[in-house]
Amino acid sequence: MEERRYRSASGAPIALRCRQHSASCRELAVRCPRLQLRSLSAVTSAVWLAAYGLFVLSENSMVLSAAIFITLIGLIIYLHFVKIDQESLLVIGSLGIQVTSSYASGKESTTFIEMSQVKDVVINEAIYMQKVIYYLCILLQDPGDPQAVSEVVPLFQSSMPRLDCLIEVYKSCQEILEHRKTVPQSS
Repeated sequence: MEERRYRSASGAPIALRCRQHSASCRELAVRCPRLQLRSLSAVTSAVWLAAYGLFVLSENSMVLSAAIFITLIGLIIYLHFVKIDQESLLVIGSLGIQVTSSYASGKESTTFIEMSQVKDVVINEAIYMQKVIYYLCILLQDPGDPQAVSEVVPLFQSSMPRLDCLIEVYKSCQEILEHRKTVPQSS
């Protein structure tokens, strides 16, 4: 298992961990930076200072209770539904591709795509906030027309790695896809 350091499109440090289980099975995981105590403290302090200011003006203690309640509920929602710590891609040449997102609360979201549906894995580009960003995506084959693409599934949407990291993941995926084409499939 090897781990390399990269940067995201926003400049935040990320890490790519590659683990090769066999010639046709590889796991690629992008770890995002953990939740910083400094930013959490700043947001909490800002909410509580605003609540204290409202308390002084209104002399109602419910304002302080509401601020504490809103801060705690907001933190739970952020950790459980928004903050992703790791996004991983498990490519198994004979079965398919599993995409997993691990949230800061410990919750995981997993999607599996059968290899028979995968047409290709490509690096695409998009214009985002006045700059060009690159992203990796899986092209799904249209069941009615084998030459057409029915859907595009973007990968690593939370970590948004830069092009150098995406090229490493792309090469690994292409090696397995090529290995799958050269090895005869058993019925």
